[in-house]
Amino acid sequence: MHALELRIPPLVLVLAFSSGMVAVAHTVPAAVAVPWRIALAATLVLVGAAVALAGVVAFRNHSTTVNPLTPEQSSSLVSTGIYRISRNPMYLGFLLALAGLAAFLANWAAALLIPVFVAYMNRFQIQPEERALTQRFGQEFATYAATVRRWL
Repeated sequence: MHALELRIPPLVLVLAFSSGMVAVAHTVPAAVAVPWRIALAATLVLVGAAVALAGVVAFRNHSTTVNPLTPEQSSSLVSTGIYRISRNPMYLGFLLALAGLAAFLANWAAALLIPVFVAYMNRFQIQPEERALTQRFGQEFATYAATVRRWL
């Protein structure tokens, strides 16, 4: 286990990456034309918020933990609703919100932080969660993971 695994709450990471994107956009002159910039940004952020909220609601409906730092405390494997489309809708929602910010900033250098966010989440959040879910739910999680993509 790496020291960064399951240590930083994903919402804190989103705020950090958002701050980094804004800082890059103000520092690096890498503007691009983004048609309908405000509408695109707002749509991505709103869709992201809806996707993330759908994930939270599904967890609440199944009375399982939404704490991303303690996946071993999951009381049930949620595979219905939004979880039929993505194994990580909350993180997908965060990704869409960051894409909305990138559209708003209209700066390609700032947008380069998005794949860094995905890589960080895959390595230090999602992989440890999946190990915990495999230990907790065994073949049930393995079957689910084989049929539903990690992001989309």
